[in-house]
Amino acid sequence: MSNQSELPQTGFLRLKSILAPNGPIPVSKSTWWAGVKDGRFPEPVKLGERITVWRAEDIRELLDKRA
Repeated sequence: MSNQSELPQTGFLRLKSILAPNGPIPVSKSTWWAGVKDGRFPEPVKLGERITVWRAEDIRELLDKRA
């Protein structure tokens, strides 16, 4: 999870910036969405009908818990 330093301090992140290979969390999309559903991963924010993002602060907190 060395990509944590590349994450912005605040703002929003799309899923492609969160999951590997571009992001710091090495899970598949299906695993990610299952984790969101059962509470292991942060809830998304809907910016539009087809735009889903996560708060950078929530992702940083998730990475800190797992470190």
